[in-house]
Amino acid sequence: MTQSAHSFSIQQVLEVQQRAFVEEGAVSAEVRAARLQQVIDLLVECQDELCAAMGEDFGGRPAVFSLANDVLGSLSSLKHARDSFRQWMPDSSRPSVKPFDTFGASAWVKYQPKGVVGIIGTWNAPLFTLLSPLASAFAAGNRAVLKPSEIAPRTAQVLAEAIAKRFDPQVLSVVVGGPEVSAAFSEQAWDHLVFTGSINVGRAVMAAAAKNLVPVTLELGGKSPVLVGNSADVVNAAERIAVGKSLNSGQLCVSPDVVWVQESRLEELLQGIATLYAQLYPAITGNQDLTPVVNERHHARVSGYVQDARSRGVRVVDVGAVSAEGVDRRLPLSLVINPPADSEIAQHEIFGPALILRTFADIRDAVAQINAGDHPLALYYFGTDEAEMNWVLDHTLSGGVSINDVVMHPALEDAPFGGVGTSGMGHYHGHEGFLEFSHARSIYRAGNHDPRREWGMLPPYNEQFLQMLKAAVTP
Repeated sequence: MTQSAHSFSIQQVLEVQQRAFVEEGAVSAEVRAARLQQVIDLLVECQDELCAAMGEDFGGRPAVFSLANDVLGSLSSLKHARDSFRQWMPDSSRPSVKPFDTFGASAWVKYQPKGVVGIIGTWNAPLFTLLSPLASAFAAGNRAVLKPSEIAPRTAQVLAEAIAKRFDPQVLSVVVGGPEVSAAFSEQAWDHLVFTGSINVGRAVMAAAAKNLVPVTLELGGKSPVLVGNSADVVNAAERIAVGKSLNSGQLCVSPDVVWVQESRLEELLQGIATLYAQLYPAITGNQDLTPVVNERHHARVSGYVQDARSRGVRVVDVGAVSAEGVDRRLPLSLVINPPADSEIAQHEIFGPALILRTFADIRDAVAQINAGDHPLALYYFGTDEAEMNWVLDHTLSGGVSINDVVMHPALEDAPFGGVGTSGMGHYHGHEGFLEFSHARSIYRAGNHDPRREWGMLPPYNEQFLQMLKAAVTP
């Protein structure tokens, strides 16, 4: 039985899983653990084939990055869910309704799976953006249908074939296809829908889901800022920023986008980033340690952002030697200094090997400009001044934060990963991810005796009951 849109319509796949979910009833801990283990075993067995597929889709993505980010990143989420979900499953006892609790009434919250979760992944982390949320969905007892990105077609194919061999399609299926399939996927009556991708597409997904009142988890992006405080070790900050920005050549939703630094320290930071990046990647073209930009369209987009800045007279420092012979979509890191607000690179998430450096006289001015834009998926602060750090945390809002490093907080498996505002909504990872894909069902159980009639709480009402109610109205 194949698991693509060519053999089943998306609606049929969903209906098959929903019927199976209803028939199954309560989903035991043993079943949840077995499903999570099946995905873990799949990754262990298929790691080489999956890394090769990701390399092919990117035109030369290093296997070490695919292994670290997508295979091991997914395994981390899956293993944490496998090893932790049993402590999240039990009912939560709650105080009952007064005064009926004195007559034996009780209350609790029962966490039940929602049903079938649709998960739309993205191309930049084509396994992680599918399997990390799947870990939370399976831990909560749900079934799932995955929609990989068409921009990474080879990875989608390998994953679909691997899942088809190991899973009953009533538990886990894969639907493949282009944008029209993704649009149809978003319109289905899922019990929950997860989307990772751009803000504009996220809006369309949310609008489609709203037609069926489907709850959504959106992992989007934005221009994640870095604030380099005056107490920061600039050499250390430069190294962490250079390393973080180099991951997947900046093609990560939490990649640093804009770095803010005190004007007097700009040159030191710029030279530090350039030096460290050049040590990592002394050559660009043909460098097998460097991820190419995923396709020609995105290559032209990132190059266009940098060229637009240059055409406006903005200072641009390119780091890394590019060969004039041949094009392999690997780009140098372009450091763009204080571009105007209406430039292309200032208006759009870069999502590639370019980085804006902006200067401030007072860090409060930088925070004000950050707050004037959309809330980012990630925010980074460098410095040892605890008061300043806490002020920044109290006066900004972002999906998550890393302090004295970048791109690290998404690796926290026992803490929620997600956005806020235009950078997304909802989250996965850890207990919060389990709750995201669970229905928290309030349950009240009456005691053996109902005192309402003898207390005059039922019609016909009397003056005594009225006075009792009035007496309960207190500040």
